[in-house]
This record gives sequence, C-alpha cells and structure tokens, in this order.
Amino acid sequence: MAQDQAADPAAVARMAREHTAAWNSKSAEAVASFYAEDGEIIINRGEPWTGRMAVAEMAAGFHADVPDLALVCDDVRVSGSHAVYVWTFTGHDSGTGNPLTVKGWEEWELDADLKVKASRGWFDAADYARQVEGH
Repeated sequence: MAQDQAADPAAVARMAREHTAAWNSKSAEAVASFYAEDGEIIINRGEPWTGRMAVAEMAAGFHADVPDLALVCDDVRVSGSHAVYVWTFTGHDSGTGNPLTVKGWEEWELDADLKVKASRGWFDAADYARQVEGH
C-alpha cells in the first residue's frame, strides 16, 4: 500500500474479525493466509518468522502450547496502511493444564490487498510464564 494510500477502516475491521476466526479454527495455514507471501511477524523483539510457512509454524506452536486457545479481538485501530490489532486469548497450557488469560497486541503494516507485510506483536511474557506455572 502506498504511503499516501489509506486502508479502509471497515475493511480492516472485517479482516481482523476473519483473522480472529482463523486463529480460533486451529488452522495454522488459515492464520498464515492473512500474511503477504514474504510477510513476517516478530513477537516481543524475538526472532522473525518470515514467509507464510514460517508464520504457520509460529501459529502451530501457539496451538500446541494452548490447544484450547480462544482468541478475541478487543479493538482495531487504523492509520494509513498501519493497524493495531488488540487481542486477548484464553485457554489452558498443554504442559501444566493451568488456565491462561493473555492480553496483547500486534502492530500491522498492510499491503494493498490487506495482507500483513510486517507484524510486531507484544504480550507480557513474564505474566504468561507465571500463569503457566499456576501463580
């Protein structure tokens, strides 16, 4: 998307709803389909997952760790070709069985087809670890 071209907020909101449904479908490939072919995601300044196959691996990892993961879109904000996707997921850790409630967000750079070119995701990893351990 050109810098001077703004994404339609209603279209981005619809895409965010569909993205949420993809996560809830438990299909890593469905999640990855929201990314450009060479799109990437970086979570909490970690290593990037670049390309749809890598994004699918990232999603599959979350589904393995939290098999009953249920994602809710809390808010979407749009400015130009950028969007902020605010989310909460709940579920149970696959190892400990402890309940989880994790809040976070992703900062998306979108292309003209409303595919994610780059996502920077954020959540409180220390709080996540405490919940996994049951604290």
